Amino acid sequence: MVGHSNFLALHIVALVAGAHAANILGLFASLSPSHLVIQMSMARILAERGHNVTVVTVLKPPLLHKDITHILVPLEEHDLQAFSSVVAGLTKTDNSNAYTSMFRTVRQMSEAFSKMGSVMKHDVVRNLYEHSDNRFDLVIVGYFMNSFQLALAHKLKVPLVVALSNPPSFLGDILGNPYEVSYVPAMHLTTEHGNPMSFGKRLINLLGSLGQRLFMFVIEYRNARTYRDIYGDDPTLPSYGDLNKNISLVFFASHGISEGPIRPNVPAVIEVGGIQVKDEPDTLPQNMEEFLKDAPHGAILLSLGSNLKKDHLKSDTVQKMFNVVSKLKQKVIWKWDDLENTPGKSENTLYSKWVPQDDILAHPNITLFITHAGKGGVTEAQYHGKPMLALPVFGDQPSNADIMVKQGFGLKQSLLTLEEDSFLRGIQEVLKNPKYSEAVKSFSTLYRDRPISARQTLIYWMEYVIRYRGAPHLQSPLVHMNYIEANNLDVYALVLGVTAAICSIIHFVFRLIFKRLNAL
Repeated sequence: MVGHSNFLALHIVALVAGAHAANILGLFASLSPSHLVIQMSMARILAERGHNVTVVTVLKPPLLHKDITHILVPLEEHDLQAFSSVVAGLTKTDNSNAYTSMFRTVRQMSEAFSKMGSVMKHDVVRNLYEHSDNRFDLVIVGYFMNSFQLALAHKLKVPLVVALSNPPSFLGDILGNPYEVSYVPAMHLTTEHGNPMSFGKRLINLLGSLGQRLFMFVIEYRNARTYRDIYGDDPTLPSYGDLNKNISLVFFASHGISEGPIRPNVPAVIEVGGIQVKDEPDTLPQNMEEFLKDAPHGAILLSLGSNLKKDHLKSDTVQKMFNVVSKLKQKVIWKWDDLENTPGKSENTLYSKWVPQDDILAHPNITLFITHAGKGGVTEAQYHGKPMLALPVFGDQPSNADIMVKQGFGLKQSLLTLEEDSFLRGIQEVLKNPKYSEAVKSFSTLYRDRPISARQTLIYWMEYVIRYRGAPHLQSPLVHMNYIEANNLDVYALVLGVTAAICSIIHFVFRLIFKRLNAL
């Protein structure tokens, strides 16, 4: 049996290694750096594989592979400011409830992201399909409520794959994924892994699923309007509702087997959770390496993500955080965007505007990750077996934190109401109680245990789509069916109509018989 497994693994690797270099275009126009990390990791892997990769972004990536051709679309300042204003507003509201956070956050962020229609109008993007010398074999679109950007693949007449920083409960339905609300939790609902939902949970899940569908309907209505504004009545393009019929695969940053929930997935759903984690961590910058090397009591990484800036935080909250971490025995690397104005000076604290988060979490001296509970950061901590103290702010962060706590990987606190005493107690509890590190290290083993790695999975399926010119045979028939057909409403209507007609005929015949019998 072991020999068979080794043969299978070698066969898969041989398939992966047997592809020719392709011209791949990535459109990663998200305003969120965390999304860009996932998407640029995919681009880096494909470039290292030997493909000719061109990437279009609106943000400057923190790191860029030498073999990637990068095109930066310069945005207007007010477009960039719109997203920053949304984040600033969300830091001042209570988003501890996952569902409330989802609807409040996604509505506001979608309004900011809807301004991204200007990207598709920009000359550097139009040149990609209007210049006859440009030749591509595949387009990858980074998705975040911006389906109008799928039009680029139609313009180039090439296969389309989508990269998404969420699990299949978000967007999976456009691929024909079953909508199993009785046992698959919707976005932001936490459940016991592997256990059936109670009646109350199923009721909440049903209402949440309906709300999510209604919400996406509103978002898509806005996107359709943006699509018409960009392309008008371009005869070379399909209607907005048909754009997703060209999607070959969606790569989700999740791993359902270990993370849950267990759910049925169509072949077009490919999970590559942890794709941003390198097989071997890169060498840390010299100052960080030296700082972490001499840490007899361990070290802490404190990062609230790339969207949250110094100006978004209340000054007294920052002061409380500094007062606590500066007195710890552990060393602290604190991601901070304004090095001219740091929270304070302390020998145990190193500030950095940018941190190689995955590489730092891989360091053996890191004993705690204080995080905003973004999906990417939680994934990296789980992969490297590091316990967490979560300070979620908006979006999926409260839900990610709730799931992390339920799994026993750490604790959650409110950044909005943070106090020194409770913050210190939380840090000490996670550091001193071994149950958190033991739980997350155990999960790390499970998370890593896969037939092939996320990297190999990405390469194989990207090249599969190229080899089979979009691989339309992977698509579910549901993609090409309307709501009535997909739910058999026309069949039920026919059966109901025929049944009603037969009942009417039988009723008429019996009445006629009774009349004649009464006449005798």
